[in-house]
Amino acid sequence: MKTPAPETFEGQILALLPSLRRYSRSLTRSDADGEDLLQDCVEKVLARRSQWRGLNLRGWALTIMTNLYRNTRRQNSPSMMVELDSAEQLPSPEAPADPLERVRLEEALNSLSEENRAVLMLVVIEGYTYSEVATALDIPIGTVMSRLSRARQRLGQRMTADNVITLRRPK
Repeated sequence: MKTPAPETFEGQILALLPSLRRYSRSLTRSDADGEDLLQDCVEKVLARRSQWRGLNLRGWALTIMTNLYRNTRRQNSPSMMVELDSAEQLPSPEAPADPLERVRLEEALNSLSEENRAVLMLVVIEGYTYSEVATALDIPIGTVMSRLSRARQRLGQRMTADNVITLRRPK
């Protein structure tokens, strides 16, 4: 199969895949669900190519992904648990360099509200501007700034709070 030229619509979508993949995983908090969301998003973007106005493909794709995620959350039950016996066959994730730090960071990120986490990931990880995030999420720019501020503050509190070791005082 031939790789599309970078200036084509398909080539631009292909260039966006790493960014879209990171965002989908941050929304779903799961690699597998993130991949499903990414696939649904790319499928919808390609199917609705005629609706794109040619201005900001990244923002348009992010808006589609965010809306797909929200619609899926509304349709599915809030709890998607797996029985312990069936989880036996699932592959285990790769061990990170510092497992405790990764777990702490993941827990801190997951403790954020969905809205705050989405804004934090788009601005900090993906490097979008406040106005791009506001457009993608369909919220005012002031809301983007306040959500980002709250997310950073909460993340900082969680990371430092878990890093405190109490020592006994000698007598």
